[in-house]
Amino acid sequence: MRILFTTFLFTIFTGTCFSQTDSAAVYLQKGMAEKAKGRVMESFKALDKAYSYNKGDKQIVQELADVLVALRRYPQARDKYLELEKLGAPSATTYKQLMDISFNMRQYPDAVKYAKALKKADPSQKVAYYMGKAAYEQESYGDAITYLNEAAGEDPQNAEIPYYIARSYADMLNYKAAAPAFQKAIALKPTESRWIYEMALMYYGMHDDNAALKYMLEAAEKGYKRDNEYLENLGIAYINAGETDKGLETLKEVLQRRPSDPNILGMIAEACYDAKKWDDAIGYWDQLLALDKENATALYMIGMSYQQKGDKAKGQSLCDRAIAMDPSLAKNKQKKQMPGDF
Repeated sequence: MRILFTTFLFTIFTGTCFSQTDSAAVYLQKGMAEKAKGRVMESFKALDKAYSYNKGDKQIVQELADVLVALRRYPQARDKYLELEKLGAPSATTYKQLMDISFNMRQYPDAVKYAKALKKADPSQKVAYYMGKAAYEQESYGDAITYLNEAAGEDPQNAEIPYYIARSYADMLNYKAAAPAFQKAIALKPTESRWIYEMALMYYGMHDDNAALKYMLEAAEKGYKRDNEYLENLGIAYINAGETDKGLETLKEVLQRRPSDPNILGMIAEACYDAKKWDDAIGYWDQLLALDKENATALYMIGMSYQQKGDKAKGQSLCDRAIAMDPSLAKNKQKKQMPGDF
């Protein structure tokens, strides 16, 4: 009687397993059919059901992982590809998907890990760009440049390759090495206004004021947003390139948006002073004083402006008051120069 009972249980268990296997196969076929029709969500539902019946079937796990990628459910897709690897199916396709997903999820150490695994599984795969970009994002600029130069040979039309080479050099403050890489990137993708703007700022760092202004203007022509930061930098670029009136006009546009910004007021006042517009300079430094009555530098420069316009007695009196507030300004009086000049 006991033998018959055990046999009966075995028969039930075996039947259940076959039933689950059959169900998994049915839902797998349904998922594949929905996929062929382009109905991604319906395909996912069927494949997910197939997976619930048989988590060890490599084809089901593969198809489910692929459909999750199509749905942009990257964390879930990554989990399924990792399951596929554990099931003993670490194909080049699997490693490529894991590399791409890790890269898109900004998990750069994993992206490097799977890029190396992919290259080992299929030496023809081009992974240098992924390695270089991952190195850049991890601030390993030497490795980034090495891999990206290799990537340039694999894909010479990819504009991001010279761009990230440029950024690597620029982040190390090696602007001379960055400049030709920026130029190459923009030649490959001339509509990328943000890159042009970044290149303008780099030329500013190189004290090439004419190039900085040229590319600042080109960035706006290509669609870069004329926000406050851009306009402030444009105003500075105009002034540094000797186009003071345009620079003042631009900075005044920023001041209309930010009327209590002491930094903008100070730049405009200083530009007016340099342009020998003494009354304008006095007016803007007066506005700075209105914001901060203890601003000794502003008071000192008002005094300097009065002296420059010929009212030496009044100007000297104001400078003396400023020095009483901040004795460090006395050195400027002795040298007859502006605060901050060398």
